[in-house]
Amino acid sequence: MRTRTGARIGQYAALLAYLLFLALPFLWLLSTAFKPPRELVSLHPTWIPEDPTLANFRQAFDEQPLLRAALNSLLAAAGAAVVVVLIATPMAYVMARHRTRLARAATGWVVVSQAFPFVLVIIPLFLVLKNLRLINSLPGLVLVYVVWALPFALWMLAGYVRAVPTELEEAAAVDGAGRLRTLVSVTGPLLAPGIVATALFAFITAWNEFFFALVLLKSPEKQTLPVILTHFIGAEGVADLGPLAAAAFLATLPSLVVFAVIQRRITGGMLTGAVKS
Repeated sequence: MRTRTGARIGQYAALLAYLLFLALPFLWLLSTAFKPPRELVSLHPTWIPEDPTLANFRQAFDEQPLLRAALNSLLAAAGAAVVVVLIATPMAYVMARHRTRLARAATGWVVVSQAFPFVLVIIPLFLVLKNLRLINSLPGLVLVYVVWALPFALWMLAGYVRAVPTELEEAAAVDGAGRLRTLVSVTGPLLAPGIVATALFAFITAWNEFFFALVLLKSPEKQTLPVILTHFIGAEGVADLGPLAAAAFLATLPSLVVFAVIQRRITGGMLTGAVKS
């Protein structure tokens, strides 16, 4: 009993340390965003601003088109999430239910594709998009995000499909339900948490992505939020720290809000549709 209690305390301590590790940079960013210039250069920085101000936020919006960049990021991220879910859901079902050579090859492709660095694929992607006349366009960027997120999305959804008992589909077939009716009424509701998690993954990945957007988008009016944040750094590498922290804080909020809104769908509803009516 003592050993089990000690192990439980160790687990909670490790979890608390991990949460602090994740939260401290965000809290420091939030603190910096509200500090006046005098406190930003102080030799003895504090966590809580002594004289909090909104001047950094006003300056950030005055210097850069943050709203337009945020809209571009939202369109690219939402478009990528929708397309990834539409493509990955039927593919993941086939990969999980039909263990053929093609399915095993697709699984191998999923694993291998995650090992390719961004720099290795940017030149072929650039040439393909150039031939399609999609350079410097949000649809081209969405296409790149879909290609990049699709392998991991397939791997995620395939795991959710395997967790759905095949006996439920067999019982529906015995009751006279066709394949489409079974997928929509039985398997689909059980996959809802996995679909939501996959959409969330694709959205956050696209929202935070920087390298592809930097290379593929040249027009300032089409640039996404992560690219616009680099404009707060001068030619000599000196950052305008206050406005940069304010803009970075605002750029972090949407992904946190999206996760907070739909995270209950990830863990809830796992047995929806499993009861025969």
